[in-house]
Amino acid sequence: MQIATAAWMSCCSLGNAGNAIKLGRSGPSRRRLMMLMWIILSGSLCLMVDGQMKIPPETVQQWAVSFGKEIAALSNRYSGAKLLQKKYKDVEGVVKIEEVNGEELVKKFAEEMEEMLGRKMKSVKRLAEAAEDADLGHEYNETLEFDYFNSLLINTVDEEGNPIPLGGEFLLEENEHFNKLPVNTQQSNIQVPTNVYNRDPDILNGVYMSEALNDVFIDNFQKDPTLTWQYFGSATGFFRLYPGIQWIPDENGVVTFDCRNRNWYIQAATSPKDVIIVVDVSGSMKGLRLTIAKHTINTILDTLGENDFVNIIAYSDYVRYVEPCFKGMLVQADLDNREHFKLLVDELQVKGEGKVKNAMKESFKVLNEAAALGQGSLCNQAIMLITDGAMEDFKDVFEEFNSPERRVRVFTYLIGREMTFAENVKWIACNNKGYYTHVSTLADVQENVMEYLHVLSRPMVINHDHDIIWTEAYMDSVLFNTQAQSLLLMTSVAMPVFSKKEETLSHGILLGVVGTDVALRELMKLAPRYKLGIHGYAFLITNNGYILSHPELRPLYKEGKKLKPKPNYNSVDLSEVEWEDTEEKLRTAMVKGETGTMSLDVRSSVDKGLRVIFLKNDYFYTVINETPFSLGIVLSRGYGEYIFTGNVSVDEGLHDLITPDLTLANEWTYCEIDIDPAHRKLTQLQAVIKYLTGKEKDLRCDAQLLQQTLFDAVVTAPMEAYWTALMLNTSGMDDGVETAFLGTRSGLQRFLRYAGTEKRVGKSFMTSTDKQNMFTLDHFPVWYRRAAEYPVGQFLYYMPRQDTRAGRIVISSTAVTVTVGKKTAIAGAVGVQMTLEVLESKFRAIAAQPNDTDCSSVEGVCPLRCDSFDIECYVIDNNGFVLISKQRSDAGRFFGETDGSVMSTLIQMGMFKRVSLFDYQAMCKTNPHSVSSARPLLSSFYALASTFKWFLSNVLLFLLEFNFCSFWHTEHFADAYVPKKKWNILQPCDTEYPSFIYEPSVKETNSIIKCGRCQKMFVVQQVPESNLLMLVVQGDCDCSRQYPPITLEPREVKYSFDLKCDRMRSQKIRRRPESCHSYHPQENANDCGGASFIRLSGPLLLLCLSYAALVS
Repeated sequence: MQIATAAWMSCCSLGNAGNAIKLGRSGPSRRRLMMLMWIILSGSLCLMVDGQMKIPPETVQQWAVSFGKEIAALSNRYSGAKLLQKKYKDVEGVVKIEEVNGEELVKKFAEEMEEMLGRKMKSVKRLAEAAEDADLGHEYNETLEFDYFNSLLINTVDEEGNPIPLGGEFLLEENEHFNKLPVNTQQSNIQVPTNVYNRDPDILNGVYMSEALNDVFIDNFQKDPTLTWQYFGSATGFFRLYPGIQWIPDENGVVTFDCRNRNWYIQAATSPKDVIIVVDVSGSMKGLRLTIAKHTINTILDTLGENDFVNIIAYSDYVRYVEPCFKGMLVQADLDNREHFKLLVDELQVKGEGKVKNAMKESFKVLNEAAALGQGSLCNQAIMLITDGAMEDFKDVFEEFNSPERRVRVFTYLIGREMTFAENVKWIACNNKGYYTHVSTLADVQENVMEYLHVLSRPMVINHDHDIIWTEAYMDSVLFNTQAQSLLLMTSVAMPVFSKKEETLSHGILLGVVGTDVALRELMKLAPRYKLGIHGYAFLITNNGYILSHPELRPLYKEGKKLKPKPNYNSVDLSEVEWEDTEEKLRTAMVKGETGTMSLDVRSSVDKGLRVIFLKNDYFYTVINETPFSLGIVLSRGYGEYIFTGNVSVDEGLHDLITPDLTLANEWTYCEIDIDPAHRKLTQLQAVIKYLTGKEKDLRCDAQLLQQTLFDAVVTAPMEAYWTALMLNTSGMDDGVETAFLGTRSGLQRFLRYAGTEKRVGKSFMTSTDKQNMFTLDHFPVWYRRAAEYPVGQFLYYMPRQDTRAGRIVISSTAVTVTVGKKTAIAGAVGVQMTLEVLESKFRAIAAQPNDTDCSSVEGVCPLRCDSFDIECYVIDNNGFVLISKQRSDAGRFFGETDGSVMSTLIQMGMFKRVSLFDYQAMCKTNPHSVSSARPLLSSFYALASTFKWFLSNVLLFLLEFNFCSFWHTEHFADAYVPKKKWNILQPCDTEYPSFIYEPSVKETNSIIKCGRCQKMFVVQQVPESNLLMLVVQGDCDCSRQYPPITLEPREVKYSFDLKCDRMRSQKIRRRPESCHSYHPQENANDCGGASFIRLSGPLLLLCLSYAALVS
């Protein structure tokens, strides 16, 4: 202390000479008082030499060693890790370790998936045959009266308590197989969109005919109890669904679901197609006509899928592409591109004179070039002309480009009530194997657009080609609206249904489409997690390279408190998830349907992207026959290469399985509980016990998984007694140690709660809601995966993410292995969950030297205490997250946000490494000011005019959309088109975000940071036998101005216009569907549509003209 005081005084003596004289005059007592204050201050402050503090590294090292021993002893004691490792060591003599053969594994998985999907296809074929036979025997009756169960009206009564028409009593019971939805498994029922009259003769005849499907639905379900929804979507608009359900309308009381808009219907009804949409934007298209035209374009876009190609051309005095980047080409009609087109269409403005001739020439040119270059769908080609009239001499264009084969079909949509040019527009369609429709109101759009699908289906119908199609992944709207998200992502298998009647053969009448859904989670259960290892996984892609199923696929995002599907959730490309495959070799091989293997070094993230681990992954892939899908599996090098097996008797294993501390991964399939309805309420553990005890011998169970589970149950059984003995010794328990747990590669988990529910801080830890820390279909627990990548026997400590933890808790875990010869496999992981206060109390007791410390041999501040006001002490983990700090709010935060200066220096010194990660499924906020160039603030006059305009336009739209059918039938109203408002909404984007990882070869370091007028010293020391670091930092030097915080916030990747354009134009490799039906010589091309005319009243016409004047 004397040395410290002398040094401090000598540094200050020159500057304080004047003060020293003044002190001398004030008398000896005051001088002694000031000297005493200097001594006290010098003892509480650290040593200053030219204003610089010196923190002794050896002191920090002693603290780190002591802290490491304390927490290691704590973790070992309460987890029982050494006991568990010994138990697995004892059985190494009877254990076999085998190397996983990825090629055989992927082949086996693919065969099982092919078999499962094959059963679905057989069910659909039976439905198609039954529907066609029923139609053949049905004679159309214009005056048919027939009551059916309308899914919207069932179980509802009128004011007098009587069932309403098409309603009636329809028994519904919750069913586990259908995600606990109330269903009727004995009967199907009918859903009809709001814009279709539910007593129309076509509807009644179709519903009556399709009653024959009820028995087939039930029979299919009995033959294959894993079937989910089965259905028949009629070309007239009704939807027969089995099992029957209560259909819930939207918040406006409207049923917008139209089966003919669904991808499964469109893909089954038509072959792939190239479509050029040509829209008239001349001056005559202003007002309501433009609104109808935009809605028509959007409706056409909704009928396209990822096997189709599209572009949109607008014309007036000149021809332009709505997306200049797509000039002269066709682009894939995936969800991304369709939504992009819709945004651009919404911005279309009218001006000039309409000259259709040049637009048609440009359209033929694009289609011809695509066919010549082998681009696009190489199947159907069509032009969709949307106009209010064609005045030019345009016939020579079709003679030049489309005669005599008429290979390109032209469909025309006459917009508005004016019929002057109807014959011209109709001629274009009828002379080019297309179809003409007159669209006079928004209510007409849906039905009229659907006509083109029937025309394109003619060649396939006439030839009776029953092609089976599989869709891309999509979200089941019924399940999503009920929040039943375990069956969220689906694929559908569908088949067209044709009329077999000879008299209508040349017309090629499509009756509809039958299909069934396959929950992708159920399909992925055929690639069991236990066979793929800790970091391994399986994934599926389509022939277009889009993800069907992948652990990293995130189809939902949170907007406020609501979960919503991302706009592009089903067009996420494999290259956007496996982004380390920069040359897209994996994607190319899988899209082509090849079988093979490759390896990649990958940066994988855990704990929701916060932490990075480096893996060497082996990829194995093959095609699933009779489908457009390819399967891939991933095995990680190291521990992921091996699987071990042990053998115990059923009696011995069963005894140790029936214990209160044991659970099994309920999302894994130990036994098939979805086949027999009596088994559907069983958990996997209950099913296993019933099977092993002989109570349910008919259960189909995974013998290999059960063998591993029984073996693990026996080996881990002593842990229950060990943990219980600790808990009963209340006097020796540390407060705050809450849960001991373990998990094995068989999905078996044991845990014991040392603390009661009322005392536990981590109440949600390892509960059913805590998916991150449980075995799921997609992943092993976080604590298991992280422990597997850390040295065996050493504990890894971390705080869970703030949004996944209840309170300030710490998790400590370590891996347990078995070794046979030179092969080592991970048997499991074991750990303890405790409150943060447990570690904080250990740290505080260590990180404070007492005042009587011998400082004679210490160079620097002595005694050193972390509770000093000018000292900051931290404990951080190997990813830079704070566990311990004076400021309680720092816990769980990234250290770079707390002290950017020290973190920057640690990165520069190589103690931490910055790793860039990418998210190609991110959602970013759009700038509302960049979306529209509209006036930002309205004056009071404009506000009044705007309000009047809104009221008038809505009244007008209601009158124009009012269908005459609804005049007689009040329950039927047309579905209106309401453009979406643009606000500060979230849109798909690409982001880059950092992760940081400690370089373990650097055990300790210290440095001085220069920050303007002061300098900051810090010392860093690794905590032995852990993933933690201890930091002691000078706290009286603020460096925040020179060193801003380092955050983990993602940064949106901005692309230049040219680069963005190139990315949009790029055509990735894809595999085309094998079948194409674009021509049949017997097709009746004379059936090309006719004009529908509705007389407009004088007052309504005046209202129209007023509206047109206002909006222009």
